[in-house]
Amino acid sequence: MTRDTCPAAPARPLRRDAELNRQRIIVAAREVFSARGLEATLDDIAHHAKLGVGTVYRRFPSKEHLVDALFGDRLDELVELCEKALTEPDAWTGFVQFTEKIAEVHSADRGLREVMLGTSFGHDKVQHARDRLIPVATQLIERAQATGQLRADFAPTDMAALHVMIGSISDYGHCADPELWRRYVRIMLDGLRAQPGPPSELERPALTEPELICVMSQWRC
Repeated sequence: MTRDTCPAAPARPLRRDAELNRQRIIVAAREVFSARGLEATLDDIAHHAKLGVGTVYRRFPSKEHLVDALFGDRLDELVELCEKALTEPDAWTGFVQFTEKIAEVHSADRGLREVMLGTSFGHDKVQHARDRLIPVATQLIERAQATGQLRADFAPTDMAALHVMIGSISDYGHCADPELWRRYVRIMLDGLRAQPGPPSELERPALTEPELICVMSQWRC
């Protein structure tokens, strides 16, 4: 066998302490990105994990590599949720369930929302998951339109824009009510019906004036 045809040597597994450090970094990154979004740095994550910055950089040369490792699988989970919604016998029910679940995920994980709705972070795994999600979500929308339940002029790009809006409510409304986004998802879904029926029951009450002031005070120019 010539040198050129020799099979590549398998990657050596990480030592036990190195693997433990990698898991500590992943856990810390999930917590930091969830709370602060992708503006957090590897230094922030190292501090949260109680590890040296050099240890983090040895495992993940850049924040993009860490984002790819952390969020590629999370985006795959969203693809699976969308595929499950397509199996729902009623197209509108499937669309509603997926929309609400995505909003719930976004409200709990700011980092995931920014990865899903943005294009600045991640490498192969994140991009592959995005490429899988878009056509499946489009199929979910077209299915609900074909049954006459979802307004015909709703486009897949509208879905992303609406989730940006819901994400803003999660960010700025958290001081008044961490579940406030549920109220506006319901209002949004009522507006998307092709043939509006009785208004949905809203799970969360409207903001009081003091709560509205609290929300407005969170606005960052």
